[in-house]
Amino acid sequence: MRFSKWQGLGNDFIIPDDMDFQCEDIAGFARKICDRNFGVGADGLCLLETTDKADFRMRLINSDGSEAEMCGNLIRCAAKHMYESGRVNKTEMKVETLAGIMQPRLIIENGEITNICVDMGEPKLKRELIPMAGAATENSQAKIVVAEQEFFGQGVSMGNPHFVIFVDKLAAIDIAKVGPLLEKHDIFPAKANIEFVEIIDKKTVRMRVWERGAGITLACGTGSCATVVAGALLGKTGRKAEVVLDGGSLFIEWSEENGHVYMTGPAIKVFTGELLL
Repeated sequence: MRFSKWQGLGNDFIIPDDMDFQCEDIAGFARKICDRNFGVGADGLCLLETTDKADFRMRLINSDGSEAEMCGNLIRCAAKHMYESGRVNKTEMKVETLAGIMQPRLIIENGEITNICVDMGEPKLKRELIPMAGAATENSQAKIVVAEQEFFGQGVSMGNPHFVIFVDKLAAIDIAKVGPLLEKHDIFPAKANIEFVEIIDKKTVRMRVWERGAGITLACGTGSCATVVAGALLGKTGRKAEVVLDGGSLFIEWSEENGHVYMTGPAIKVFTGELLL
């Protein structure tokens, strides 16, 4: 299997060259190929497929074998890959995902793709749509106690579930300890991605993430979108902000005009290779 390795702010993925790549046990295959010691090493395996609903379909199999509805860092990588490989010849494209149709736009300067801006659609804030347990009449904020610590957060869906927690000192949070406990808490019937956020100012936040199915990663695109939505809802940020992640920065805008969230950031091809199946 020939493949390319991509990263968006350190959030890394393996993309097979063949469209509609087939494997009987795709979950087991993803676990093996994503293993950083015995495989190629990545946060996930990306499957690109043909579809009559968009320019292509994107699927993400996490490093633990589970499938995610959507990934903001991956869609930037996938869009650039499809353009540079000649499979899509336009700079604005539509991508089918389990979270719906997303629309990345390539930003080209001096003949080079410098960034990709993705229309991520409207955030979902109702409990049953995130999903979060509780009455539909309740707002999507909650207090959760794990490891004898109380965390207050805002639930947001960007096509996948997020719980955004604002903290005074990010360095004081043991993400490896509390992250998996929060991810699998009973309040999240489909589990959740957990964002821990420290406010720098109204236009800048520092965020670290525990990703559902992947653990601590260097960046999370949908999580960055959820962070700015939560920040605006709680009055901690404006509707436009820079999200500083372990792997770099994403620029997020929650539009007042149409309610859509726009994510802008880079995508980099790391290397190409051939895997001996």
